[in-house]
Amino acid sequence: MNKISQKINKAKGLPIDKLAKKISEKAYNKIFSEIRNIQLIIKPPNVLKVKIPRYKTKSNFFINDKERENIINKIEKLEKTDEIIEQANQICCHEFDLLGSGKINLGKSIPWNKDFKVNYVWPNKYYKKIQIVDSSNNADVKVPWELSRFQHIFTLGKAYWISRDEKYSQEFVDQIRDWLYKNPFEMTVNWTCTMDVAIRAVNWITGYYFFKDSLVIKEEFWKLFNNSLYQHGKYIINNLENKGNHTGNHYLSNIVGLAWLGIYFEDLHLKHAIKKNQPSFWLEFALKELEKELFIQVNADGTNYEASTSYHRLVAELFLITTILCERNKFSFSSLFYERLEKMFEFLLHLTKPNGLSPIVGDADDGRLIIISSYSKWQKNDFRHLLAIAGEYFDRDDFRFAGRLFKEDAIWIHSTYKETSIPFEQVSTTVFPQGGYYILKNKNIYCCIRCGELSFRGEGVHSHNDQLSFDLTIKGEDFIVDPGSYIYTADYAARNLYRSTSMHNTLQIDNFEQNDFNVYELFSMKEQTFSKCEALTPNSFVGEHYGYTSKSNHVHSRNFSITNNCVEIVDKVKSVKNTPNKYVFKYYFTLDSCVTIQKANNKALFLKKGQVEVFMEIEDLSDYEVRQVEISKSYGTKEQSHQIIISTYKNTIKTKFKFLK
Repeated sequence: MNKISQKINKAKGLPIDKLAKKISEKAYNKIFSEIRNIQLIIKPPNVLKVKIPRYKTKSNFFINDKERENIINKIEKLEKTDEIIEQANQICCHEFDLLGSGKINLGKSIPWNKDFKVNYVWPNKYYKKIQIVDSSNNADVKVPWELSRFQHIFTLGKAYWISRDEKYSQEFVDQIRDWLYKNPFEMTVNWTCTMDVAIRAVNWITGYYFFKDSLVIKEEFWKLFNNSLYQHGKYIINNLENKGNHTGNHYLSNIVGLAWLGIYFEDLHLKHAIKKNQPSFWLEFALKELEKELFIQVNADGTNYEASTSYHRLVAELFLITTILCERNKFSFSSLFYERLEKMFEFLLHLTKPNGLSPIVGDADDGRLIIISSYSKWQKNDFRHLLAIAGEYFDRDDFRFAGRLFKEDAIWIHSTYKETSIPFEQVSTTVFPQGGYYILKNKNIYCCIRCGELSFRGEGVHSHNDQLSFDLTIKGEDFIVDPGSYIYTADYAARNLYRSTSMHNTLQIDNFEQNDFNVYELFSMKEQTFSKCEALTPNSFVGEHYGYTSKSNHVHSRNFSITNNCVEIVDKVKSVKNTPNKYVFKYYFTLDSCVTIQKANNKALFLKKGQVEVFMEIEDLSDYEVRQVEISKSYGTKEQSHQIIISTYKNTIKTKFKFLK
């Protein structure tokens, strides 16, 4: 009933012509879906019947055989060889750690269509008939999708290049054969999301370049491989994720997949295929769409319009890695494209905290295109691997310095890494108003404030109720943090909790949300806050939002100012109608999991992390509480922490975070 009412409400606002078009499109899709389902029942798909002629790509990749010894020598100097071999051996043993599962052995036969965290298996049938989300169970469809992205192939390939041990090439063959046997074209849960089909195609292509000269891989396998890759491209072009009001990282992944497939199959022409199903069309289409989408999805200040730092990392990777591949194959973009792309990495540079981590603002599902290094243990809130690659690409020492611990990533993409002796320390305040990030900095303090538009121009798809919330790092230690996202569709209650106002470092009036949301619409949150910056100096920020105006007749204003050893926050709740206040104002401060509360007196709480002690001074500590909460630093994981809650009727409250010099 909830879904029906949601659809009715969405339809009410549409003009008659658009409503009629939408109804006719749905009717056509429904009829086509039924016909296709019957066809596949009568004649099950067979990858060998695609009939791709004998084919060997002539395209260029990031690595080539001439540079093999040079690359291996550089990897050995970084002392990464043993780690790569160890991780590849784990993959050969089918040991994975995905989306919070913890290290798990999946057995001899990999369960590609299973959420192995809760033991749920999706049935094999026509993909449009598969229910990917069911609120009656806790199954998370992202688990089989993640495994079937094959992002572990790059690690197998690295180990093969280093050792020339054919067990890695045999594992590559065995896994793809097994996946194809268990995932017939269009017939499993792993064909239900175009984004994941595209990412899988990209990672399979990376495998080709590592294993193409293997002595154990026969021509028959490459025929099977190419046939399925072609099916991937055909699926993507016919199932593009661009049907909503806005395109996002899903659609971008689609066109990235088409670009890679178009380059791989660049000189392949199929006599009996229609234009839309020709690889040359995929490439031409993808190149145009990449140029267009950069300016749709990336603001002029370099931030991504999905209002999520984690998705910014993903989108930046999709654009950068694909741009480099295109250039290796003599395809380029406009000068404005490169300027905007570079700004994406300037944002990542300034977003990075002194400890190398980044605030997790908005949704986070740890999405990647290719996992180049540390496959089994990469840190989900560390984005510096991209700065290492961008440093070489844009020839910028500030990017290189920030990404200096991730030289391996740059070497596999560029075959080299230029050392820089120029230390770069960004300690001045930087602002990204279009993205809604205001970062106050000095040599001791990092304070990232969220104040901006909700994702997708106000639709709130990946947004949380975090307006005027902040992350605070003092002398390299995280004290106040965003709680993360934890989970998406597998647990709607948890999903709603982690995007709620009460989990963020901001004000809540009574139990009102900053932006209201329907608990069953997990990726929608219509803009009500319309937050804005009111004043800004190198050491201060003032902002306000209007999310409570229609609910309690109040506007929340917040003033941040920093000195060398102190952050002061002044909160004001202004009545828009001068009516007597009957509401409780609750201020939340979520601590990092390693922060301890040492003691308290009548005006201060004493916080400690590592060797850093911070005094949290509050004007009125007469009514405060400390409660246990769980924060999430990566998708599917939680860890114990604490949250400080100040409850008051006062319209103004001042909070200071100070540390001894």
